[in-house]
Amino acid sequence: MRNKAALMMSSKNQCKGCRDEYRVTDEQIDRILAAPMFQTDISVPDDVYEQRLRQCSSCPKFQYGTTCAVCGCFVRIAAKYKDRACPMPGDSRWAKYA
Repeated sequence: MRNKAALMMSSKNQCKGCRDEYRVTDEQIDRILAAPMFQTDISVPDDVYEQRLRQCSSCPKFQYGTTCAVCGCFVRIAAKYKDRACPMPGDSRWAKYA
């Protein structure tokens, strides 16, 4: 019982996306990105998307290969949106797409 309490305490200190029970796989993200809504004008062109992903991958706030530690988003999903910008305060790596 003591181990369960310790686990609960440690999981409260982590964001939801960082805990094992909420871990999202690449396949799950692929399914989300294949949804019809991402095939519309809300998405950036593929070359812009790839550039954003490269910029995020070199960021110290990029964690677990999926998550932005600044805002908690799944980077592969957030980078698809035209109206999103990098949330890094004072060091934004990419802007909203015009």
